[in-house]
Amino acid sequence: MTLSRNADATSLRTYVVRKGDTLSGIAEAELGAQGRWRELFEANRDLLDDPDCIQAGQVLQLPSD
Repeated sequence: MTLSRNADATSLRTYVVRKGDTLSGIAEAELGAQGRWRELFEANRDLLDDPDCIQAGQVLQLPSD
């Protein structure tokens, strides 16, 4: 996971996808529940067309808790 800042200095959490990652696995590790994969998918609709097709190296925004 990395942290980045946008123009108004609001902290955003991001995650760089690694080979073998799934949205449910990322959701469990970063958001605390596999079932939150849909939130992760919706937060990244600009990058993702299919929740089953994520690529290593993609930088995903993590939804706020």
